[in-house]
Amino acid sequence: MNLDEIDPELRRSVSRMPRLPIRRTWGRRVVRALVRRRGLGVPAEGVGIRDVDLGERIRVYTPAAGGSGAALLWVHGGGYLIGDVVQDDAFCSATSHELGITVVSANYRLAPEHPFPAALDDTADAWRWLQASAGDLGVDQKRVVIGGSSAGAGLAACLVQRLHDEGGVQPVGQWLFSPMLDDRTAARRELDPVRHRVWDNASNRIGWAAYLGTGPGGPQAPDHAVAARRADLSGLPPAWISVGDIDLFADECRTYAERLRDAGVDCAFDLVPGAPHGLEAWAPDTRIAQELLNRSRAWLDARLAGSATTVPGEA
Repeated sequence: MNLDEIDPELRRSVSRMPRLPIRRTWGRRVVRALVRRRGLGVPAEGVGIRDVDLGERIRVYTPAAGGSGAALLWVHGGGYLIGDVVQDDAFCSATSHELGITVVSANYRLAPEHPFPAALDDTADAWRWLQASAGDLGVDQKRVVIGGSSAGAGLAACLVQRLHDEGGVQPVGQWLFSPMLDDRTAARRELDPVRHRVWDNASNRIGWAAYLGTGPGGPQAPDHAVAARRADLSGLPPAWISVGDIDLFADECRTYAERLRDAGVDCAFDLVPGAPHGLEAWAPDTRIAQELLNRSRAWLDARLAGSATTVPGEA
């Protein structure tokens, strides 16, 4: 992929990005340690941050001025191989501050040491903790959206499906940034020469193989392991999906959005021109990222505000 396909504002940053050393154990350990130590960006002022130990840590962001009663359960990205809640301190605290909501960010066990369903089980534990702690948090159990970025957005989509099948209180929306939805993309070897920036198909194949414990693109996948493999998407909550038009995941995100709509699920699809994977995480201060964040938070705010009086599935 040539740099001239990338939005001019992003080219310099993209050209300096090193290739993540995720193929080998030592490389993953180094990246994980760096993320835990440094994070990304500075947390917003006026937001309280505390950690809760559920075996895997979750981080809770609470607006100092008091919340609206709504909440977001957030799941960080990292290709199922790397990542930590601390990497999204700036994003989650800013979302909490701007919208006046509680944000619960879930850590989860990483592959290949912990393949499916470990990560999904951990995010489900975070959901159950949020529901059980809603009174203490000042949160309405029925005003919660589940969201995430990249692999975290894929986990969020899978968690939404699992909760639908289990019954009980349901999230009122799914908020998905560049979601990693379909392992079959990783099996498409014709995509390898494209060399997508930030996250390419070789890395994608490593991530999916580690998570699934087998080569991606097989005839079947376990229930709730791969969001795009689900045959029936009806009954799921409204969705907002964003992806760059030069992101490896552009086609699978577009297809999933279309399938949601065909199943009667309201889905907003935000295709960002000239954007590689995950720009809101590594270039949050650019114009293109700020515009995306404004659009995304407007959708989230409207969804949570609407849920105060109308919850899907209730009269």
